[in-house]
This record gives sequence, structure tokens and C-alpha cells, in this order.
Amino acid sequence: MTDTTWRIYGIRHAINEGRTRGQNFILEGDPGAGLVLDFYSWVLVSEARAIVVDTGMDPAKAAKHGHTHLASPVAALAALGIDAAQADTVILTHAHYDHLGFLDAFPAARFHMQAEEMAYVTGPWMQKPWFRRAYEPDEILRLVTLLHTDRLDLHGREAEIADGVSVHWVGGHCAGQEIVRVRTARGWVVLASDALHYYEEYERGVPFAVVFNSSDMIAAHDRIRALADSDDHVLPAHDPRIARIYPQVGDFAHLFRLDVAPNSGNAT
Repeated sequence: MTDTTWRIYGIRHAINEGRTRGQNFILEGDPGAGLVLDFYSWVLVSEARAIVVDTGMDPAKAAKHGHTHLASPVAALAALGIDAAQADTVILTHAHYDHLGFLDAFPAARFHMQAEEMAYVTGPWMQKPWFRRAYEPDEILRLVTLLHTDRLDLHGREAEIADGVSVHWVGGHCAGQEIVRVRTARGWVVLASDALHYYEEYERGVPFAVVFNSSDMIAAHDRIRALADSDDHVLPAHDPRIARIYPQVGDFAHLFRLDVAPNSGNAT
């Protein structure tokens, strides 16, 4: 029996072109300088099945938070020949509003999320406006409903979702932040999700500004390095560099192939 390998597709579903470095990095030396924030969800595709990783952002919530919605993840999946209504597995790397926006588009799916994230979003930390500001109550209620209808699997810190796909707790950005390790034809790739918003965090060893625990956030960099085959096998969730170094898929402007080798010549 051969080991399963997966193709990885990134869906750029929103953008914030007015974001500044001071909004992104703690103790930033040039806080007023611009730094675009892209928003991604993903899908993993093998010869036999597809696994969705995060569901994107609801357009109304994008507008509420000052972001520009670019594409429906459901439409991007359809461009790959994947029917969201038939998808059976969705990984939720954490429960921020830009990752839960299309939960209802997956009526046949079983969802997987860190138990620590559910405890966090339904517990006393949510009494603090700083910690709840990236969560939307209606989406948290939807997670509770999924749990009570046996469609949400709250796993421990390490779990195997499928052959060649595993999830690993790192915390930092939020209490239950996880990363996804994926076996591809060119080796082990880590979808860092919001454990890394930008490559720059990883390269400079600095924390992102939206943070629950800064020590866990920095320690996550080492965990990512340990699980990825190289730094070129790491995928952050919000970096505009992604769209420059990975190829667009077909005519869909916001869909990228991420399991192939990056074009380092386009990195800057």
C-alpha cells in the first residue's frame, strides 16, 4: 500500500489593502507603513477524496471588519470539480470569523477542531473584549449546534484526520490554534494557518499583533520548522507573497496551487 499524497489549493477569499504594519506586528518600527493582508482557506485533494481546511469569511462580516470580499470558497471548490454540499470532511484550524464564514455550505460534512478552541470560545476568556474581538457569536452558536448534532469532532492536541493529513496544536494566536501537516509529492508541507500570518513573522521571529499567548506564538515557529521538510514547505494564511510565488489555477483569479515548489524569484 502506497502512502497517500495530496495536492493543496489555496483560495484567496478576501483582502485588506489598507492594513498597516502597526496593526500587524507588535513593537513595529514603522507602524504607519502599509502591509496588505490577504485571507485564505484551503482544500486538500488526493486521488480518492477532498478535505476542506477552513471555510472562508462571510461577505457581510468582511464588510463589518473592513475587508474586501473577493471570492466564494464554494465557487472556488466548484472550479476544482468539488461540490461543497457533498464534502465529508472539514478541518477548522480555529474559530475566528474569517475561517467559519461558510459552515452551512457543507451540510454533509463532519467538522474537526481543537477541543481547546471550543473551551476557549465558550469560556471565561470571552468576557474580555480583547480576546473575543475576532469571534462572531452567531458562528460560535453554529459550532455548538454542530457539536450537539454529532457533526463536530473536538480532538486533542494531535490528531490524524486521514493518511498523510494530521493536525497539531500550537496555540498563540488563540487558545486552540492548530496547524495542518500534509504529505505531498514533494514532501511534508505545513499549512500554518494563523500560526503564521506572514512569512516575515517566521523569518524575523516576531509575534503577530492579534495574540492570546505570545510565548506560544513564537514557540510555534519551531514546531512548524520541525514538521515541514523545509522553509519552502511552509504556508502562512495571510501573506500576499503566496499569490506571487505559487501558480494560479486555470481562469479562477483567486485559486492557487500550493503543493508545488514556490517560485522564489517572485518572493519580493
